[in-house]
Amino acid sequence: MKALKILSGAIAAIVALTILLLIIGIPAGFLTSTIVDRIAQETGYRVTVGGSTKIGLWPSLNVTMSEVTLETPREDNTGNRITIGRIEAIMRLGSVWSGQPEITELVIDRPVVRIPLLRERRPTARPSTPRQTPVPANGKVPAPRIERITLTDGMVTLSNPRDHVENHIENIGIRANIGADRHIGITGSARASGHPLAFDIKASAPGQAPERQAIPVELSIDAPALLQSPLSGKADLRLDGTVVTIDNLSGAIGNGAFDGRASIDLASKPLVKLDLDFRQLDIATAPGSPTPPASPPSWNDDPIDLTGLNYVDAQLRLSAAELNIGQAHFSPAVIQATIESGVLKGAISNLGAYGGLVRGEIDIDVSQNTPAYTVHGDLTGVRALPLLRSAADFDKLDGKLQAKIAVRSEGASQQAIMSNLTGTASANFQDGAIRGLNLAQMIHALTSGPLSGWQENREQTTDLTELSASFRIDKGQAATADLNLVGPLVKATGTGMIDLGGRTLVLRVEPKLVMTTEGQGRTSDPAGFGIPVMIEGPWAEPRIYPDVAGILDNPDALGSTLGETLGNLLQRGLGAGAERNRGSAIQSPSADPSAPAQGDAAQPQQNGWPMNGILRQFFGR
Repeated sequence: MKALKILSGAIAAIVALTILLLIIGIPAGFLTSTIVDRIAQETGYRVTVGGSTKIGLWPSLNVTMSEVTLETPREDNTGNRITIGRIEAIMRLGSVWSGQPEITELVIDRPVVRIPLLRERRPTARPSTPRQTPVPANGKVPAPRIERITLTDGMVTLSNPRDHVENHIENIGIRANIGADRHIGITGSARASGHPLAFDIKASAPGQAPERQAIPVELSIDAPALLQSPLSGKADLRLDGTVVTIDNLSGAIGNGAFDGRASIDLASKPLVKLDLDFRQLDIATAPGSPTPPASPPSWNDDPIDLTGLNYVDAQLRLSAAELNIGQAHFSPAVIQATIESGVLKGAISNLGAYGGLVRGEIDIDVSQNTPAYTVHGDLTGVRALPLLRSAADFDKLDGKLQAKIAVRSEGASQQAIMSNLTGTASANFQDGAIRGLNLAQMIHALTSGPLSGWQENREQTTDLTELSASFRIDKGQAATADLNLVGPLVKATGTGMIDLGGRTLVLRVEPKLVMTTEGQGRTSDPAGFGIPVMIEGPWAEPRIYPDVAGILDNPDALGSTLGETLGNLLQRGLGAGAERNRGSAIQSPSADPSAPAQGDAAQPQQNGWPMNGILRQFFGR
């Protein structure tokens, strides 16, 4: 009886242990080498299992492996590397005995894909030949059928240790369903540089030999931080070794349809070839500040990260019937660019912009520690107001714009780029207006004292026939000696310096007023203010004042400019006084013209005599 109890207890313990093993998994280290060999044969990857391998029978047959590493065998140790926290294959028990395993779900937990960022393309290495899997007598290689793949908490790390560069795509979650007809549906989400993205892919899996077979693919991507609208498209993919060819590409970004073709060579450093034609292409820009800043605006000092150009080579051609960059609109647009060894060379030909054309070239070199920029551009017949308002949020100038730009700079931020700018630039505005300013009124106001700011008034404008200037730029300092403004009621010439980095200016302008609607075309000279005007300080709100001290420092100017001005003013004042005296005589015909009237000796002291007002305006008293 006692022996029976002991036997019963032993059986109960064995059953309990069996149930426990079925639940937590039976150690199956003997499977590890078999699985490792099979993966190496099928993929060429070297596999290392750092954790355990277990077989479970509850609630269904499953095989679990932990701490799995897959690496491409490269002598320089720069191959792709994948680490996986856990792999679990859930199978139908009956399919195991049939020789055709059916995996209902393959769970891949915490995978990390490490991809090296290479600066130079290397000769394509001869691909390693996987060991051939023994073929059974029936001629078929037993391959498991997978119904569903679930990937959780994945990450892709792109790094170059020498450049201290490391970028991540995190929180990757993917769910793929594979139908019996080999149709695949994939949905997923991730975060790239902190920004969310979601994708949905539909494809048809190729047969046993996927090489060079066309694989129909439909794709949709929603990336709000990058694209203003979701992208949807379809194409035929072909695999030829390390080259992925994308043919019959078509789709849309929002309402902008496109078509084209592309290819990617992934042998070492990626080589991308892309040719796309858009009906409408919208490119988002960073939103501006919702409220005006309390202090004068300045250039952004945040780093501009363009290091990614070092790690991809590309040949690009983009054309668009309509191109929208933020609030700027262009139609049509053709842009060609190449990227090689960290240098982007772009060319714009016949870019339609607001009734005119833009042509130009831009080079961006990020191969060194400090990025360098070179820009050449020509603008012909472009309407200035919408261009400047959309591109730079500047709405003070209107007219037909002709401009030439040839500049270079270096720096890793807006502030650094503008402070290091060197080259030449010229601009000519014709048949337009200066909005928000009345220059003639400003010149009159200067006779009463200095001005602070541009005296802006949204209801006022200054018509201009021409506004032109050319600049020589050195280290962010733009010097001009030929500033010229011609309008129906005002004319000005000037010289000076504009600090592009500090957003300040120092200009010396000689304004003249045209006191008749005949404008600049009349035969007599304009009535000069006569004294140069200084414009100094932040270009958003400078101090404007007459440069009397500058005139007194220059005797030649004193004898010419100031003397001419005083002569003009005296002539106008005396002429006005004589006219008034003649009027008085006409009103009093009985008076003796040769005898001074009572109080005539004090007449020059009265405020009504024109010379008093003129001299008071001239000396500001």
